[in-house]
Amino acid sequence: MNALAGTSRNFRLASRLLGLDSKLEKSLLIPFREIKVECTIPKDDGTLVSYVGFRIQHDNARGPMKGGIRYHPEVDPDEVNALAQLMTWKTAVADIPYGGAKGGIGCSPRDLSRSELERLTRVFTQKIHDLIGIHTDVPAPDMGTNAQTMAWILDEYSKFHGHSPAVVTGKPIDLGGSLGREAATGRGVVYATEALLAEYWKAVKGLTFIIQGFGNVGSWVARLIHERGGKVIAVSDVTGAVKNQNGIDIPQLLKHKEATGSLTGFSGGDSLDPSELLVHECDVLVPCALGGVLNRENAAHVKAKFIIEAANHPSDPEADEILSKKGVIILPDIYANAGGVTVSYFEWVQNIQGFMWDEDKVNKELKRYMTQAFHNIKTMCQTHHCNLRMGAFTLGVNRVARATLLRGWEA
Repeated sequence: MNALAGTSRNFRLASRLLGLDSKLEKSLLIPFREIKVECTIPKDDGTLVSYVGFRIQHDNARGPMKGGIRYHPEVDPDEVNALAQLMTWKTAVADIPYGGAKGGIGCSPRDLSRSELERLTRVFTQKIHDLIGIHTDVPAPDMGTNAQTMAWILDEYSKFHGHSPAVVTGKPIDLGGSLGREAATGRGVVYATEALLAEYWKAVKGLTFIIQGFGNVGSWVARLIHERGGKVIAVSDVTGAVKNQNGIDIPQLLKHKEATGSLTGFSGGDSLDPSELLVHECDVLVPCALGGVLNRENAAHVKAKFIIEAANHPSDPEADEILSKKGVIILPDIYANAGGVTVSYFEWVQNIQGFMWDEDKVNKELKRYMTQAFHNIKTMCQTHHCNLRMGAFTLGVNRVARATLLRGWEA
């Protein structure tokens, strides 16, 4: 089941629980606007090449649309659509005043030089500059894009509209980026985990954790869990997996990865078959990498008591059912990884005010938002007698539906 089918299925289940009108339900699924542009650029060797760019703007009932731009060879309109819709519910769950959007260009960033990437980004921005904006649609980095990409978009957009730092988030600090943005998704995952564990009278300290994926999110989750006295007993990424039953020394592992670019050959642990990582004995499993890693093949063998979905769609619906029957508590992606978009919101707020915060304030506000959202999800779970995933979806969908009705959607 692909991302779109999974998201739509969760939406439909939530709208049944909420008893939404069928016409309203249908209208909430339809995107506000789908944009497709051809971006033709000269390559460094002088030849012309053309790429297809997309931006799908799903819903703006609660505020400007918000979502990443990815550069990836398989930017598929269906997937972009699912991710835009997911952003609508995610921003509503976090209670930040945005709707959902997503975009991308079908290209392989690895095969393009820096100057080709810059030209491509600028042409894409020229084609969509009148359809994005501070109060319309605010892009952010995603797969294959970064702070530099955002700097180019900001510069190109500003040529048309004057200096507008709030038009994108995830910018370099020197151009109005927020302190704490780099660690935000990982830090949000940890705050979410703490809120969940507190429900069970547990804390991070003394529990065992397994982290799949050691990129930006995974490495920050590992670092922060380690600082709080949690035992990270296994970690994996594309290069391999490492385990140490007594807890991995995360600062040392980070140094090793920095030096060698890989997890293999780390002296503070033994190597592990990455496929065994997900079914290894632990208290808390944190998938931070790709979607669909927990499926009907391996779900029955998972030994973790809690799963924190730091990645998007790490468990497919079949795995969801198997794990629920086993009594595994799953903290859904739509809430668990909302730290990134929450701090993006803080960046946007700081840019609009022209007043920047210190990092402590960013982290304190992030903790407040993540903790409040968890309590709101729990309230929905109690009202509708459902699990955390449906609690989060009903919370998000209900907020968007209420905003839509208040604005008068049938007029």
